[in-house]
Amino acid sequence: MSKTPRNNPWYWVPLLYLTEGIPYVLIITVSVIMYKKLGVDNSDIGLYTSFLYLPWVIKPLWSPMVDLYGTKRKWFLGMQLVLAAAFLGVGLSLPTNQFFVMSLACFWVAAFASATNDIASDGFYLLALKEDQQSFFIGLRSTFYRVAMVTGQGLIVILAGWLEVKYCDNTQAWSLTMVVVAGLMFVLTLVNWLLTPNIETQANYVKEESLTFGKVFVSFFAKKDIGIALAFILLYRLGESQLLKIASPFLLDTREAGGLGLSTTDVGLIYGTFGVIALSLGGIIGGIVISRDGLGKWLLPMILSLNVPNFLYYVLAYLQPESAFWAGAVVVTEQLGYGFGFAAFMMYLIYVADGPAKTSHYALATGFMAMGMMLPGMASGFVQEWLGYEGFFLWVVASAVPGIWLVRYVKFPREFGKKKEG
Repeated sequence: MSKTPRNNPWYWVPLLYLTEGIPYVLIITVSVIMYKKLGVDNSDIGLYTSFLYLPWVIKPLWSPMVDLYGTKRKWFLGMQLVLAAAFLGVGLSLPTNQFFVMSLACFWVAAFASATNDIASDGFYLLALKEDQQSFFIGLRSTFYRVAMVTGQGLIVILAGWLEVKYCDNTQAWSLTMVVVAGLMFVLTLVNWLLTPNIETQANYVKEESLTFGKVFVSFFAKKDIGIALAFILLYRLGESQLLKIASPFLLDTREAGGLGLSTTDVGLIYGTFGVIALSLGGIIGGIVISRDGLGKWLLPMILSLNVPNFLYYVLAYLQPESAFWAGAVVVTEQLGYGFGFAAFMMYLIYVADGPAKTSHYALATGFMAMGMMLPGMASGFVQEWLGYEGFFLWVVASAVPGIWLVRYVKFPREFGKKKEG
């Protein structure tokens, strides 16, 4: 196949992972803010929105189908169109009397489509790039995935906040916001169709990855030291999985309830401006240093950078500063550390999935990652209501200890991901 600009990863990796990340953040994070502004309490928010993680947990059950039938490019383009339709359904359901049940149903459709889109997009990335390219672009990939997440938490939430003020009606504001999101997903699908290269043939799958469902699962769990690897995957973000569900409600909640009393626009602005810059910088630096030195040197510093800044949320809850500057400073610090630390996590998942059926094995690895986010997140609202915000944030910090302790036991080539000379 002759070389064209479409074969250059710089053209398609950023937008592919922007499109992968936006649905995820809308389903898992922005839904939290939306339901908070529509009057749903913290315990219901934590329980039902965390349950939306389930498709990512069980996606290995259908991931072999992405290997066996069609190309990964066709799969992710199809799922992106389904996502556009599902978000339109959310927007149209919000003005109804049964908005909670109906919007959750649409989010469930979106969650299954998004999980399948992840399988296909990640598989395309693994198939199209060599190992040294994977480590180099892991920073760019995770950065744009996180840019997508902060776009959701930032720009999309800012839009919703502006519409809340304009219409003095939270329901109308969020309904229009979700309709806009549906349009955005359609446009991104079109752009991915234009930019992603046609590098796949069915022969690729027959030769490299076409295994039976049973062999896919058996070969994954037969990997050496897989028990320690799965424990590490489950625990790497144990603290962050709980913080993710409660950070926005904490910023939005009244000061009498222990929150900071910020507006929807304030929260969106904090995440969508300084937060995105910090997150992008952290992810880019993370990818560069792994590509330069290998994963072994940076795994411990990176897991610490992901978890230690969470203590600052306790400081915010204890002091309750009136200026939004301090909330912004904490978010920036946490997002910088998160971007840096998440690069190591994604590279470790690539290592665990390496070998035959890497698409399905990567789906299995990320399924366990999603389980590590779903189960603690489901309990987070109840824990926060029991401990209060101050006690909850201390618990988040303590939850990081098991994952950090496991760093000494996980095994992989120290120079895995390092760019090869020559």
